[in-house]
Amino acid sequence: MSNFLINTLLSHHPDPEDLFNTLCWPSTSRPDIEKIEALTVLIKVLSSKSQEERFICKVQSVIWNQCMPLMQTISSADDGGKDLLSAVCGLFAVCVSSCQTHDIPEKVSHVLLPVLMSRDDANHETSRFDMDVAIEVTAVLLSSISYDRDIISRTLSCTLCCAKDLSDSIISKIIVRIWFTILKSCDKDTESEILQQIWDDLLSWHQRDQTESVSARVLLCLTALSDHLYSTETSQTRPDPRRSQRFFKAIQAGLTHKDSVTRKRALYLLTRCVALAEIKKEDVFTNEEPDTDEILFRWTPEKKQLLREFWEDYALVLETLEENQIHVIRPVLNRIDMLVETTATDIQGGLFSPSWLLCVYQRMFHSENKAVMKEGVNHLLELKALHRPVFALAFSQFVIGPLMDVLAESSLYHRAPQQNIRDCPELGVKLQIFIVNFFNSLPKENRGSVLLQLIQRLGSRHWCAVPLLFLSQALACLSPSPLLGSEGLHAFREILRCTMITHQVLLRGASQCFLLHAALCLTDVSTVSLDEIFGLLVHFRADESLCRGTALWKELCNWLQANEGCFRLTNGDSGSSEELHAETSNRDGASIFSYVQQRLKTFLTVPASSDQTGSLPDPGEAELLARAVLLTADLQQTRSEEPGLELLLQPLLDVLRRLSTNVYLVLQKTDRSLQLLLRLLQLHRRRSDTEENEDVVAVALKTHVLSVVESVQEFLLRRLSGELRELCDVERSDLYLSVLRELVLTYSTVSWYGSNLQQNYIPKLITNCLRILSEPSEQNPSVSGQVQRAVGMATLALLCDIADRGVLHSRSEAMRSLHSLTDYFYPSSSSSSQHLNITLLKPTSVTVSDSVDSLVLKDWGRIVAQFIRDQWTCLSFLQKSAGTLQAPEVPEVLRAAVDALALLPGHLVLPVLDFMASILPQVVQCDESLCTEAICASWKVVQALSTNPHDFWSTLQGFVRLAFHQGLLQLTEEQNPRITACIQQILTELMELAQVRSGVFNVLIQHCCETWLPSVTAENIQSDTVFSTALLHLDILTEACVYGPVFRRDQRLVQEVQSYVEQLGDSCAANIAVISDNRDDQFPRVCVLTFLCRLNPSNQLHQRLMEELVQRLLRKDAEISKSKVRYYSNSIQHRVKNRVWQTLLLLLHKLRPEFVSECVLSHVCEAGFCSNQASVKYLIEWTLILVLYQNPSHIQNLWNCFSLDHEKTKTSICTFLSVLVHLNVLLPKLQDKEVQWRRAVEVSLQWCFSHNFSIRLYALLALKRVWELEDAHVLPEENLGGLTTVVQACLQQAEAMQNTGNAMKNWSRIQDHFFFSAFHPIRDYSVETIFLIFPRLSELAEDEWLPLWKFEGFVDFPMGAGLPLKNPVTDLCGLQPGDWIQQDKGDLEQEERWAEVQKKITPWKQSVQEQEPELMAQQRAARLGKLTSNLIVVASLIDKPTNLGGLCRTCEIFGAKALVLDSLRHVNDKQFQALSVSSELWLPMLEVKPAELSDFLQLKKREGYWVIGVEQTSNSQSLQDYTFPERSLLLLGNEREGIPANLLQLVDVCVEIPQHGVTRSLNVHVSAALLVWEYTRQHLGQNAGS
Repeated sequence: MSNFLINTLLSHHPDPEDLFNTLCWPSTSRPDIEKIEALTVLIKVLSSKSQEERFICKVQSVIWNQCMPLMQTISSADDGGKDLLSAVCGLFAVCVSSCQTHDIPEKVSHVLLPVLMSRDDANHETSRFDMDVAIEVTAVLLSSISYDRDIISRTLSCTLCCAKDLSDSIISKIIVRIWFTILKSCDKDTESEILQQIWDDLLSWHQRDQTESVSARVLLCLTALSDHLYSTETSQTRPDPRRSQRFFKAIQAGLTHKDSVTRKRALYLLTRCVALAEIKKEDVFTNEEPDTDEILFRWTPEKKQLLREFWEDYALVLETLEENQIHVIRPVLNRIDMLVETTATDIQGGLFSPSWLLCVYQRMFHSENKAVMKEGVNHLLELKALHRPVFALAFSQFVIGPLMDVLAESSLYHRAPQQNIRDCPELGVKLQIFIVNFFNSLPKENRGSVLLQLIQRLGSRHWCAVPLLFLSQALACLSPSPLLGSEGLHAFREILRCTMITHQVLLRGASQCFLLHAALCLTDVSTVSLDEIFGLLVHFRADESLCRGTALWKELCNWLQANEGCFRLTNGDSGSSEELHAETSNRDGASIFSYVQQRLKTFLTVPASSDQTGSLPDPGEAELLARAVLLTADLQQTRSEEPGLELLLQPLLDVLRRLSTNVYLVLQKTDRSLQLLLRLLQLHRRRSDTEENEDVVAVALKTHVLSVVESVQEFLLRRLSGELRELCDVERSDLYLSVLRELVLTYSTVSWYGSNLQQNYIPKLITNCLRILSEPSEQNPSVSGQVQRAVGMATLALLCDIADRGVLHSRSEAMRSLHSLTDYFYPSSSSSSQHLNITLLKPTSVTVSDSVDSLVLKDWGRIVAQFIRDQWTCLSFLQKSAGTLQAPEVPEVLRAAVDALALLPGHLVLPVLDFMASILPQVVQCDESLCTEAICASWKVVQALSTNPHDFWSTLQGFVRLAFHQGLLQLTEEQNPRITACIQQILTELMELAQVRSGVFNVLIQHCCETWLPSVTAENIQSDTVFSTALLHLDILTEACVYGPVFRRDQRLVQEVQSYVEQLGDSCAANIAVISDNRDDQFPRVCVLTFLCRLNPSNQLHQRLMEELVQRLLRKDAEISKSKVRYYSNSIQHRVKNRVWQTLLLLLHKLRPEFVSECVLSHVCEAGFCSNQASVKYLIEWTLILVLYQNPSHIQNLWNCFSLDHEKTKTSICTFLSVLVHLNVLLPKLQDKEVQWRRAVEVSLQWCFSHNFSIRLYALLALKRVWELEDAHVLPEENLGGLTTVVQACLQQAEAMQNTGNAMKNWSRIQDHFFFSAFHPIRDYSVETIFLIFPRLSELAEDEWLPLWKFEGFVDFPMGAGLPLKNPVTDLCGLQPGDWIQQDKGDLEQEERWAEVQKKITPWKQSVQEQEPELMAQQRAARLGKLTSNLIVVASLIDKPTNLGGLCRTCEIFGAKALVLDSLRHVNDKQFQALSVSSELWLPMLEVKPAELSDFLQLKKREGYWVIGVEQTSNSQSLQDYTFPERSLLLLGNEREGIPANLLQLVDVCVEIPQHGVTRSLNVHVSAALLVWEYTRQHLGQNAGS
């Protein structure tokens, strides 16, 4: 309402109070906006006329009774709320302005500020203000009053607190409405003070709490205030970002933030700071933290140019990294080099802090794109600037932190494309070089601390196996230097203890080897004690790394010898005392012999008052001492000193000697002595030693222990025969039995010991155990009774296991006693299964005082399960050695075994499976259903264990021995349909499991091959009966022949790294310590190929198996060819076909000539006419050559192939022309050489006139080779007629191809190709050529190569198998894959042709695999909502990359359906890419050779396309008059010749572009662009509209 109306109303109402009251409203009501505005104008008019106390009171009443209540009811989310709020805020502002002298602003601020302090998620009361309303009202209040320091100070403090808690949207409103209002209402000095307060508060907050959320909030606030902060005005109290160290730390935190908006804000603040520094032209540098030497930002006008270029490049790099695509990022990586070089050059000047470079690398490390991440890691590892000490020190914390974090990513360690499988990954090599150079570059005083932090970092998290291996190897490359002390050894111990639990065994062992080597090289021996050294060594497992006889063990001995006397002496460490200190002291340091001797005494010193019951001592100390004793003995042997082993072992031997005579010996002492004895016996033998060539130390140890064996065994006999009665004794019995096992296995060859053992000791022990087990069951089971039974059964199981190993003589008393167990398990006086699956009864009345016994009692189920397992161990031995079961008993016992599978946990079922394997063949004829049930139950157990690697493999092996026992393999489907169907189903499921888990099929094929044809070392003679079962299971052999690597990238990485570790040989102790598991994906093929090589062609069964297998393989090849007319390189179809023909080549020399000619030759010829990949094509050609070489009388089959009309496989005739190239091999074997030679000339000459260029090349090559044969001159020239002239003309034309474009290049390439140059089909017939050289030279994927070391390492390959393993000459080995790889080109269906487009535009060739590997061009475009038309542009006749690149860009922009090129190699051309600007990523492209254009155009015409030629002809139509059909194909002519005449006839219409100039032709790209645009104008608008 205008002032005029108000003044008019006031003139008619002498008392304005009435008007005032009229316009006011009740506090509980909600007035109209017009009423509020009228009251606002009234107060504004009256305030200019009167300031009476009465008026002021009235205004105050409006504030408290009208404004404040109304504002509490308004919400910003309400419809119309904003307009109402604006009106009431206007009234409020006028009211506040009218009574400023009073305490109104103070009181209002006390109401509003608590609202701002409330949290977003607080439950607001109905009387409280809405947050947005409170912010707005506060801003109005501040703008309506004159400057009030108290109110502004409180408001600022309140809002600064809000900035730490509220959401970003609320904080943004506070900054814009409140902070900006405050800053505008102040003078310059006050503004500077307020900015300084905000500045200090925010940066102090960030300094206290440098989390990502804090960094993001601080940068949000600073960005909003940037116009005030970056003012050109100068003030002492105004914050200057250029000088603030804390500010730049916040910037760096923002640049590496995970949130892209925060990164953008940080870069914005940085660039503005640089711009301000350039404008002010002052010398500035950060100087807030005098205790730090680092200056984060510095500006000097004298070096303005250098500084500007640096920061511009820096901003460019960070902006580009936001793209997150490697093909966009890679071009700017050279800018990083420039930044690094600039920083390194000026490192002393302080212009550029290296920490800015770390932000760039950390940004790359955090990229979602693994390719960007890897690029960043490689770039940093190759950074030459790190060779400078100051620079290296500046990077040290970054190396320890972010670099170590990113190196934990396993995917970074994949091989580079040019590397072989057994090579060290590229990153592993770079990491070794980097670690060495980095530590060598560090200042000497800092190396130790940085190294310690790095090792501690390794132990502070769980690492995957591959990264830890290569990091450990890199540390092992450091040169010896005393850098680490006790803390370093502790850090190594943490790595071993915490980070390797779940790693693959070989990789874990290799990592241990590298870590121990690093520890030995880097430890300062003067600062560590022998306690600490041996405390570390105990964590290196003997079965994985640190075992006797390895290079690592010898290195450790040499290190101890070199440093003896230098170790720090202690008398407070574990295991040391004042006595030890006194005895080991000398002038230099600790003597290892004295140290070990005294520690052994301390270990065996147990007070007589020690408890005679209780759990076993910790075996860790015994492990440590056993290692120490053996190391000391080897150390003395190295120094050629008198062996002091007896003196060293004297305390142990004394205790062991008294075991059988001193019944009062402290139990703890006996336990410790037996623990130490057990580990000495287990560790003393070197892996490479046999019993005949044991080393001096091992012999001496065995000799000394032999003197106490009888005492130990008497003690064990007494204890195992009923003295073990407590629950904790169950664990103790495991120790006793382990010691007994080692004693028997170690000394069984000692005559007097073996005789006494077998004639007296074992029979007595068996008798005692049977006595305990045969005692009647107790009414109330006691602990002692049940424990004795458990120990007795475990003892019998151990003795059966020892006997099963062949240690005991078959006619000894021990064996007779073991066979007497039959009477216990199968008593004749009662039911035959009386003692099967007997369980232990849980003690009912027992007082458990010991907490350990309480825990064992709770674990009673485990004890019972082991008791049942031990029963089946005994039963399995009895069945295999004596076969005591009678026919009626067998099904009942098998039923008990099936029940045992349900009772036992999966990891304990192996003895049950072994028993079932020996008994199942007997049952199958009488109870097939029970056998089927047994096999199915066993398979379920195996499947349940598939995620438990510790027990899965042994159980799987046991199951394979059961389900594929030779007795079951001979069953036929007619005789036993149920069990054969069951086994077939399990075989199918097993193969499915093999696709998920490497190594599963390996177990099966190894078992089957060894069953059907045992190796010479296992058995010299095997009956044909067993071998004949292989004929019933040819599906297993066939599957093995075509089995190959499973496509799992993560597991493939582990396998490749394992191969790398294996090739390190004995230099890596893990290769000796770890037993190979043969889980390589190629093992099944290697195994079956070795099996096939060992077959004897003269054996009819062997010959029959080979023939049936060959027929199966040929059928498999034919099925693939029929189901897939076209398959892609390295696809599964390609791989299977390649494996089929490799196997056929391997068997070819063993097959009967009659079989080859009748069944093989025709299939080979048919396969030659199929569309095959290059590697398969070469194998087929080689096979055909060998078949004709062995059967020369069938040469007519070759000539027949040339006369057949295979329309759909036009260029497959090249296969048979390739055979003619090698006629020099066949001709000597042929009759009528002259006739056959002339036939070859005629055939070759005939195909020299083919319309297809590839066929002409092959035919010319065949003609040349045939004509050059020495035997060619056997025919008189007059008999050749005019043939000589024609041939010579053809050959002259072939040699004169220089002037025909790429023809000469292709002619040279095909002649130099390995198959036609160095390769000889007969001389090079070897396993190496078939499985390694041919796949490599034909560019098959490397995981398809079978290197010789796999044949030599995995299996015992027969050297005299007729087919040599290695190639006799090395001509082929040195060749590299050639450029010429001919593939048949046939007429493909539309779907396959477009599928080929998808295949050929492979993302990895376009460098976008890392970003969107699963999307092709059409899919990527569709994701962006891009519209496409039905226009196809054919540019196969264009050969200039610039024209093609521009055309690609035009087609993509206007939404063409596809662009057709003569070769997709153009997209990699730099000239093409310069004009296409990545448009090839979004446009589908198809490769159609010019020779194929005719077929392609006809195909498209059948699909309804109109072929439109861009050509000027007499009948051509003008572009401006022509209407394009929706389905249009635009055919573009060559730059010079235009559209060839043979294609013009296929064109439906020619369109020309109207021209008015003198020049009569446009550039082909420009012409195409005009037509594409015209089509788009006509159609795309209609499509979009519809």
